[in-house]
Amino acid sequence: MKQSDAETRIRAIVVDDEPLAREGLTLRLAQFPDLDVVAECRNGKEALAAIAEQTPDLVFLDIQMPGMTGLEVVEQLQQDNMPMIVFVTAYDAFAIDAFKANAVDYLLKPIEEERLELAIERVRDHASGRQVVAEKERLLEIVIGLTGKSRTAIDEWVRNPEEKSEYADRLAIKDGSATTFVPVRDIDWVDAAGDYMCVHVQGQTYIMRTTMKELEAQLDPKVFQRVHRSTIVNLQRVEKVASHINGEFHLTLSCGSSLKMSRSYKDKVKHFF
Repeated sequence: MKQSDAETRIRAIVVDDEPLAREGLTLRLAQFPDLDVVAECRNGKEALAAIAEQTPDLVFLDIQMPGMTGLEVVEQLQQDNMPMIVFVTAYDAFAIDAFKANAVDYLLKPIEEERLELAIERVRDHASGRQVVAEKERLLEIVIGLTGKSRTAIDEWVRNPEEKSEYADRLAIKDGSATTFVPVRDIDWVDAAGDYMCVHVQGQTYIMRTTMKELEAQLDPKVFQRVHRSTIVNLQRVEKVASHINGEFHLTLSCGSSLKMSRSYKDKVKHFF
C-alpha cells in the first residue's frame, strides 16, 4: 500500500515511562511507511506538552505511568483537538476504561506483530473518516464564501434540494424612512457605484446600500449572472450579444440599454444561447 502523499501521512507520538518500551515501539512503527513518530515522551506531563506543540494525529499512550496515568492525560486534552489514542499497557483490566475514553484501540504488552498491524489499520480507517469530515467542512466554508448563504441555509438545501428556492422574490430598498419593494423579476440589470448598488428596473434606478457579493447571493443564478466586475444582468432581458475585436462582448437589453461584458466573464456567453 503506497501512501506517500503528505495529506495521508499519520503523525504519531509514543508515550511510555519505560525507555526500552518507547524505543522498541518506535522502531516497530518505522515499518509503516505512512506513519511518522514525531516525538517520544516519558510521562503524562511531557505528553501534554508534546501534543500541544506537535498536534499529532495519533498518540500511543501507556496507561500506567507515575505522576499521571494515560487515562488522566486524555481527560486533560481539549476535545476539539483530540488526537486518536491507542492505549498500550501490560494489564487488560483497563480495557473498559480505555474504550470509555474513545480509544481507537488497546494494545497489551508484549505487543504481537499481527495485533500492531490491526491497530494501525484501525487508525487508518479512523483517520480516513476524519479526513472526509474535514474535507466536507472545507467545501462547506467555500460554498458559504461563494454564495453568501448561511451554514443553516446550505445544510437545509443539502437535506431538501427539491424544496422551493430560497432566492429573493423581491428586494427591499430603503430610501430614508421609506422602503420600496422591487420584484426581482422586473430588474433589468444592476451595477455597482462605490459602496452602493444601482438597481435598474423598468426605466427607474433604485440605490441600494449593499455589496455586489451580498446582492448576488440573493439572486437566482439561472436568471442573473455577473458579466463584469461591477455588473449583474438579467439574462431574460438580453436580446443581442455582439463580440468586440478586443475579446469583450456587448450586450443589448430589451430595455435598450447596452452593457459591456469583460473578457474574464466570456464563459458566461453560453447562458445566452
